[in-house]
Amino acid sequence: MPHGLMVVNAFLHSSKFSELYTLLLHSAQQRGMEFSVRTNAELCTVVDTPAFTPETYDFVLFWDKDVALATQLEQRGLPVFNSAQSILYCDDKALTYLALKRVGLPMPYTILAPKTFPSVGYPETGFVDEAARQLGLPLVLKECFGSFGQQVYLLDDLESLRAKVVALAGTPMLFQQLVAESYGRDTRINVVGGRVAASTLRKSTNGDFRSNLTLGGSMKPYEATPAEAALALRAAKELGLTFAGVDVLFGKEGPLLCEVNSNAHFKTTLDCTGVNMATELLGEIADRLEAGR
Repeated sequence: MPHGLMVVNAFLHSSKFSELYTLLLHSAQQRGMEFSVRTNAELCTVVDTPAFTPETYDFVLFWDKDVALATQLEQRGLPVFNSAQSILYCDDKALTYLALKRVGLPMPYTILAPKTFPSVGYPETGFVDEAARQLGLPLVLKECFGSFGQQVYLLDDLESLRAKVVALAGTPMLFQQLVAESYGRDTRINVVGGRVAASTLRKSTNGDFRSNLTLGGSMKPYEATPAEAALALRAAKELGLTFAGVDVLFGKEGPLLCEVNSNAHFKTTLDCTGVNMATELLGEIADRLEAGR
């Protein structure tokens, strides 16, 4: 019986996360897997000491974004799903963009904001004006770290854009061209082990340009087109993901990659499509362990 270590965040206690953990543990039990659940706070003081015995576990299901801890677990010789590097590249939208631009994946026209520090700020904002000139207004401003569609803003005019950038100074961010054809809608494509396991169409119900359910959007089952599926699969492969939730926009000339999530919340996908991503991803992990991958 495979024995896994499931790592969760010590400080996230909402029902959204509790439901996920319950689904994962129930699916593991059905597959004959045993799980020990530990928080990142519990592990941080022992992971590099003799008190932690990696041989106890066959693998780690890392349901958090604590990249440093994931790296420590890998250094102790454990296979971690998803890997520390994959989590890193998905958590930081700038790194996602750079990794996928390098291999030519289609994405909205993007400009990375220059680095500054909170104590320094942006005393000069000419780069904001130039970004607006190149991308057009309205444009999308994204903080590089954020989930559930939050920390993403649509700015309609230059004055508002400048003010928002100055207010966020010291926060990594990027500017992105608005894909008008996809306003308020996208598709979430769930990828597992090089295949599409489930897809949904997400739509805003309140006029928001974001489609996230957390912000009031709706969803329904959706069959990804061959081009959309190929884009999602390529993105997951390039980022080294065993499983992922890939958000794809409907561009005028074809699908455009929006974001890639290394540990996407899938309770709503189960409710919408009947596909249990917990079962899917645990099956893929079991297959990889058996094959020695």
